[in-house]
Amino acid sequence: MTSAAQSANQNAQQAARSRPVKIGARIGILAYGITHLLIGWLALQIAFGQGGEQANQNGAFQTISEQPFGKFLLWVLVVGFIAAALWRTEQAIWGYSYVDDKKKQVRKKGVSAAKAVLFVILAFLAGRTAMGSGGGGGQQQQATAGVLGLPGGQFLVGLAGLIVIGVGVYKIVRGWKTKFTEDMDLPSDQKSRQLAIRTGQAGYIGRGVATAIVGVLVVLAAVRFNPGESAGLDAALKTLAQQPFGPYLLILVALGFICFGVFSFFDARYHRV
Repeated sequence: MTSAAQSANQNAQQAARSRPVKIGARIGILAYGITHLLIGWLALQIAFGQGGEQANQNGAFQTISEQPFGKFLLWVLVVGFIAAALWRTEQAIWGYSYVDDKKKQVRKKGVSAAKAVLFVILAFLAGRTAMGSGGGGGQQQQATAGVLGLPGGQFLVGLAGLIVIGVGVYKIVRGWKTKFTEDMDLPSDQKSRQLAIRTGQAGYIGRGVATAIVGVLVVLAAVRFNPGESAGLDAALKTLAQQPFGPYLLILVALGFICFGVFSFFDARYHRV
């Protein structure tokens, strides 16, 4: 039994670390970057009062589907996202042997596990769009309404909002301190190296601000006991656009998403996989 379990574990580990999965992981990182480029473009349209598609992953995938060969490209993204999910799962279980600090290693494994789930979700959303099922809004409001109806639901929703705000702050700090470079073998060329670092900084900070806004909306929904105020990225960006100087702030956030998309091209090439 023990020998069979060890053999199965080794086979799973070898499969997760195989060359096709590693290539697919880089495609997945690249696909993630393309998604953020499109979200940034859609956010710019909102800032200039021309918003059409939702400024989130659903809107990005819908935009791709409307292009020539868009459905085919979406299926390529699905394969990339699945491969990236497998790679992140491998990291969550066996990865980061190069990290000496055990607490840091556990933290990195936890982040990889969360990202594996994220890539699975992205694969599902891209696949659903490729099959012609648009990603309608309202799911978050429905989920929030369900939780608010539970005993202690208001507290749980508020806690969830605070966690989302914390994630946003974490992204901002990670970007500011360039922590994202720890898992990359950056190019020796100074110009390329600086471009990767600066776009990564702007990208993480822009995404962090957007995430924190989503968290604030969730907290407000809990405080006011109104699930309608709980919304995702698209509503958060539109809420930002409605504030004083909001369009200018939204342009900065949109450029942050675009910078993250550009950074992802470097990440796809130089991330340790």
